[in-house]
Amino acid sequence: MGFCLLSTIAIAARYCQQEHGLQRVAIFDFDVHHGNGTHDTFYSEPDILFVSTHQRGTFPFTGKHSETGKGDGEGASINIPLPGDAGDAAMHAAFEEVVGPALDRFRPSVILVSAGYDAHWKDPLAGLQMCTSTYHRLGQQLVEAAGRLCQGRLVFLLEGGYDLNALGASVADTFRGVLGDSSADGFDPGLLRDEPTSKVRDALREARRIHNL
Repeated sequence: MGFCLLSTIAIAARYCQQEHGLQRVAIFDFDVHHGNGTHDTFYSEPDILFVSTHQRGTFPFTGKHSETGKGDGEGASINIPLPGDAGDAAMHAAFEEVVGPALDRFRPSVILVSAGYDAHWKDPLAGLQMCTSTYHRLGQQLVEAAGRLCQGRLVFLLEGGYDLNALGASVADTFRGVLGDSSADGFDPGLLRDEPTSKVRDALREARRIHNL
C-alpha cells in the first residue's frame, strides 16, 4: 500500500547488488510518508539498511520505532517518526544523531536516497516544515558520507512533492549542496511555527536507544 505501483528504490537496490556487486546498500528515505513498500521488501535482509524520517501518524500509518526488521534483518530497519511541525532543526539533528551514525556503522557499498520533498513547509499533503535549504544541507551531508564510506557512490531517486514550486526549488538546492555550491534559499525559517523541540528530542533519543547509536 502506498503512492507507487513500482518501488524504484527497491529495484535500484537489487540492481546494485545483482549487476554491480554492491552488496551493502543503504537507503535513506526523507519523504514525509513512511516508505512502507521499501521497508517491507527488505525487512528480513541484513545487507540493506533502510532509514526513514517521516511524519508520525500520517499515511500509511507505519514506521514506528519498534519496526526494526526481523530474522537476519533485525536492526537493519531504522524508523525516525517525527512530530508534526518538525522542520529544519529536527532534520539536522536526525541526520547528525541517527542517520549519519547508522551509515558509519553499516559501511555501505552505495547510498540510495528516496528523495521525496513533501516534507517541505509549502507542501499541502502533510505537516512538517522542512525548508528548501534543509535539502541543500542534506545534499552536503550525504555526499560527504558517500565520499567517506563508499567511494562517492550516491544515487537520488525523485519521489513525492506536491507543491511544484517548492519541489523544483528543493531538488535544485539538493544538488547545489551535492556539488558544493551555496543554497539559493533566502527564506527565514524563523517565520514558521515553532518546532516541537522536546518531542523531536524524545523521538531521536528513542531511535538511538533502540539501535544503540
